[in-house]
Amino acid sequence: MHARAALFDLYGDHLRSRGGQASVAALVRLMKPLEIAAPAVRTAVSRMVRQGWLRPLRLPQGAGYGLTPKCVRRLDEAALRIYRAGTLTWHGRWHVIVFEPAKERPRRERLRADLTFLGYASLSETTWIGPRSSIELDNLLEGEGVRADRFDAALEGDPRELVARAWDLSAIGEAYEQWHAEAVTLVSSLPEGAPDDQVFATRSRLVHGWRNFLFRDPGLPPELLPAGWPGEKARAFFEQEAARLLPAAAAFVDKEL
Repeated sequence: MHARAALFDLYGDHLRSRGGQASVAALVRLMKPLEIAAPAVRTAVSRMVRQGWLRPLRLPQGAGYGLTPKCVRRLDEAALRIYRAGTLTWHGRWHVIVFEPAKERPRRERLRADLTFLGYASLSETTWIGPRSSIELDNLLEGEGVRADRFDAALEGDPRELVARAWDLSAIGEAYEQWHAEAVTLVSSLPEGAPDDQVFATRSRLVHGWRNFLFRDPGLPPELLPAGWPGEKARAFFEQEAARLLPAAAAFVDKEL
């Protein structure tokens, strides 16, 4: 786990519900079980400040960092899909985005990465679809200076064929199977009665691996997925183990804050 990704996971999984802030010293202590050294933590924090994810704070414990509104929106979007995807419904209509192509390559790449994270897929360079609208979309397009038409539509043709065209479900399914096998190995290697910091590290790695699917799986409704979709088995395992390990992991966080 890289320091920046681990910090995003820490803020989203623990600190968001604890005021969204922590001292630098606490961040260093919380990253130690993940074998992330203090210099790497400080470098990652500085980068996240430059990118607008964190803001410097003066806390009673010393210098620290809190979430920006931009980061709160991103973490809430992620949590919606990580922990509550099963409650989201689809009504047969796609959320469609149509915009003019960005001329600058860096902006095109940022748009593609961010839209993919939000669950959209490209039908062409200027047309993207997703199974539902995103709470973060307006801020994303505004931040990139992109004007776009956005609307819900029941697109022509078999929606399963459209899904097959827009997303590589075979590759996503194989990734779920691989993650599940690795996650079982990870969790089973945790000894019974392990100390809280070790449980925190194991759960952090579990959540991190699962969170990576936000960049691959748009959270399609069950009716558009193949029978026996491996993502469901993987999700059931993740939800069970993430909940089981949470008390000890949370106790470690509370101790170190």
